[in-house]
Amino acid sequence: MGVNSNRVEHLACNINDRSSMKMQAEIEMPPFEIHKVMLPPERTTLQKLRHRLSEIFFPDDPLHRFKNQTCLMKFLLALQYLFPIFQWAPHYNLSLLRSDIISGLTIASLAIPQGISYAKLANLPPILGLYSSFVPPLIYSLLGSSRHIGVGPVSIASLVMGSMLSETVSFSQDPILYLKLAFTATFFAGLFQSSLGILRLGFVIDFLSKATLVGFMAGAAIIVSLQQLKGLLGIVHFTNKMQITPVLISVFKQRHEWSWQNVVLGFGFLAFLLITRHISLKKPKLFWVSAAAPLTSVILSTILVFTLRNKTHKIAIIGELPKGLNPASSNMLYFSGPYLALAIKTGLVTGILSLTEGIAVGRTFAALKNYQVDGNKEMMAIGLMNVAGSCSSCYVTTGSFSRSAVNYNAGAQTAVSNIIMASAVLVTLLFLMPLFYYTPNVVLAAIIITAVVGLIDYQAAYKLWKVDKLDFLACLCSFFGVLFISVPLGLGIAVAISVFKILLHVSRPNTLVLGNIPGTPIFHNLNQYREALRIPSFIILAVESPIYFANSTYLQERILRWVREEEERVKAYNESTLKCIILDMTAVTAIDTSGIDSLCEIRKVLDKRSLQLVLANPVSNVMEKLHQSNILDSFGLKGVYLSVGEAVADISSSWKAQP
Repeated sequence: MGVNSNRVEHLACNINDRSSMKMQAEIEMPPFEIHKVMLPPERTTLQKLRHRLSEIFFPDDPLHRFKNQTCLMKFLLALQYLFPIFQWAPHYNLSLLRSDIISGLTIASLAIPQGISYAKLANLPPILGLYSSFVPPLIYSLLGSSRHIGVGPVSIASLVMGSMLSETVSFSQDPILYLKLAFTATFFAGLFQSSLGILRLGFVIDFLSKATLVGFMAGAAIIVSLQQLKGLLGIVHFTNKMQITPVLISVFKQRHEWSWQNVVLGFGFLAFLLITRHISLKKPKLFWVSAAAPLTSVILSTILVFTLRNKTHKIAIIGELPKGLNPASSNMLYFSGPYLALAIKTGLVTGILSLTEGIAVGRTFAALKNYQVDGNKEMMAIGLMNVAGSCSSCYVTTGSFSRSAVNYNAGAQTAVSNIIMASAVLVTLLFLMPLFYYTPNVVLAAIIITAVVGLIDYQAAYKLWKVDKLDFLACLCSFFGVLFISVPLGLGIAVAISVFKILLHVSRPNTLVLGNIPGTPIFHNLNQYREALRIPSFIILAVESPIYFANSTYLQERILRWVREEEERVKAYNESTLKCIILDMTAVTAIDTSGIDSLCEIRKVLDKRSLQLVLANPVSNVMEKLHQSNILDSFGLKGVYLSVGEAVADISSSWKAQP
């Protein structure tokens, strides 16, 4: 009993100390001058609509440079805006050209073997990979705003195109139809991408969050790598499915087809490529080691197979590749028939993926060199080069991270490096194609594996786990969706999770209880700042989101729950009776009619319980809607304040003035 009585006395002392501290917070609050909350300047509906559309579609105000300019100057500025090459071309010099030649030739040494490899990954003729490394880079150099992007086919878009088309059309049984669908998918990908840029709808691709992309890329990289076991092991009869289970089953089921020659050659060059990659990662100045390794592997393996051609019958080779420039393919575009929907769907999916990668790559290297990349211009450039590519025997291309990294490290200064690379590819197409006849497929598989290994970003996944468990869950769902369901559905899961996360944050926004930092007019979250003190007879709540139909009911219930819990706390600690609820509207950036109705309902419920509801610091458009709805009349003269501090000071003084 003595112990219990001591605990009660100790608790009573703590309660008294806490109450005195809270009263002290009220006494020490500095005096306030009460300001009237003003309405924003009156605007017409047309002016509001114009302002809103401008904020949505033109946040960067692209027309500001045209203000107060002559007609001739406006024409030149428009030309520079549409064709960024006219911005830097007048200042181009031999020093810049020297740097661009070195970097262009360096990425060409990477682009040629990668182009051939990625075309095979998409189940397309290898020559299309070289075609896609010639025309699109030339178009991008005219239209693109990035100085460091290396344009060409990429692994993920190639994989997705190959897997989506192969599910319906066999590339081996009907190669012409497959080729038509690939070109048509490229056309629709470019059309979709350029439309996003022209209509300034780039925010659409933001629905692919980084967390879901980390999981998607890692899953796709593993699938791509496992698919290359066909070449590394020399398997002839291999599954066309992209899920991890059927791929592994196919690998072990066809053990009798494994070829020791392929294994030795493939894993030998794979080890060589991975070692050179590791050297370049450890010592960035030796970037050229990993950049030259793929072409070196192709040359050495071709010489080796040619020399031992009478003893290496089980090693599959590329075979004859046609010489010459890209043939026109506009006559192969497939705009009617039963497979049109498949081509459109494939184009949209690969378009989104390649656009996301291209813009991310451009912004990454622009940030390193402190210049801006216009996202909408990039969309138009990538889209138009894919539209043109679909008419010149190219498939989906974008900014490749591996090529861009090599381009940056090699000292590229402008988009001329893409022109130099395209010129090197042109020379290859015109004169060097017979040299690739004996290039073994097993080396192309090793090149692909080395390229996609970098897409498995385990450090980013670990960071997601540390920082945001929900993001990590999204990453895992996307990762396993790609591995066990399919690549397109994995992407769909990634988008669905991203949208669900947005809906979760929107429909269940955060609400906080605020307290006063002693000796200051500042109010902050009680849980975040331990020194923050509650104000007797008040509960100060903050809502950290707009209030509208999606969350108004939740917020109404949550605010009333806060009030109930505060009344229970006050009763338990024998503190001053709750009289006023202050709703801090600082972070409420918008409100709709449902939100206004919820505020009315909250006020009515609190009125019946003899509690006062006060709004603090409503932003201009919220204040305007509250005024137009006439809800402010029901709040009275002391219902809206400029700040929480003014509300506490004014209401407290009015209570003291009462007899």
